[in-house]
Amino acid sequence: MVITQTPLRLSFAGGGSDLPDYYHHGAGQVISTAIDKYIFVIIKERFDEKIVLNYSRNETVDDVSEIKHELIKAAMEMTGLERGVEISTLADIPSEGSGLGSSSSLVVGLLNAMYMYLGRQVTADVLARQACVIEIEKCGRPIGKQDQYIAAYGGLRRFVFHPDETVFETAVNLPTQALRHFGSNLMLFYTNRTRKSAEILAEQKSQTTSRREILEAMMPLVDQIEQALIALDFEGVGRLLHDGWELKKRMAAKISDDGIDSLYQRALQAGAIGGKIAGAGGGGFLLLYVPPTYQEHVRAALGDLFELPFMPERDGSKVIFNIKRYPFK
Repeated sequence: MVITQTPLRLSFAGGGSDLPDYYHHGAGQVISTAIDKYIFVIIKERFDEKIVLNYSRNETVDDVSEIKHELIKAAMEMTGLERGVEISTLADIPSEGSGLGSSSSLVVGLLNAMYMYLGRQVTADVLARQACVIEIEKCGRPIGKQDQYIAAYGGLRRFVFHPDETVFETAVNLPTQALRHFGSNLMLFYTNRTRKSAEILAEQKSQTTSRREILEAMMPLVDQIEQALIALDFEGVGRLLHDGWELKKRMAAKISDDGIDSLYQRALQAGAIGGKIAGAGGGGFLLLYVPPTYQEHVRAALGDLFELPFMPERDGSKVIFNIKRYPFK
């Protein structure tokens, strides 16, 4: 039996520049962090040759080609895992429409678990690259690369996406106490709205060329947030989050609306310095930077929303349980 734990993520700046329509014409970059909310994948041997899948639904099939869950199917095809296994997935938060990169974390976790089950240990770079192939090429999802990379590597990192498809990563190494202080000033609230990120991303993707100047205006924010983090100017990060959100809303019509704008304004009036909707936008989680003095005020202002406590996570996808039993056959 093998169990993997793969973090979800929050992106601070640069989202959209990880789409090929952007970085094929000039490097894109993002800065993001893994968080201590996870996708778990469990693989165990079966006594027969069937494939049993347990997620929001259940499947029992005889061959990989019969699997309906396209991500599990593609991961099994890529790793060469064929039959005689039971695969279960668990998530700390709802996997649909959260804006926390859950589908990419799932794929990275699946690959990590399958390779380990087959007796292979692969690097974070391999996990990320293959997860991108599965989601973008095999499953045709209109998404970028940032989620797969931060799920595989973990930590607080900057990624640069080059036209030749290479990806460079740099860790933003903060002292442990500073990282905790930064994390304690971030708040996440569930907007009580889910959305199909593919619809928003498809619109954004189709307009990448026409709105390239907006993305180019967002690129310096990645450098500025990295510099503010290194200088431990965390309130500066909050202000830059606000600047980025104002730009991001111009990328696609469905990224924000009157309801989301109202929630954000309530938070600002209560003492938040800045924030954004996590992920593609349109719903899911609202990320805010709030100094401790004002956090109770923000909680009161957003009292109808569920708050998700979290902290940054230093580790990427990892195996947390691995035991080889005598085989059934």
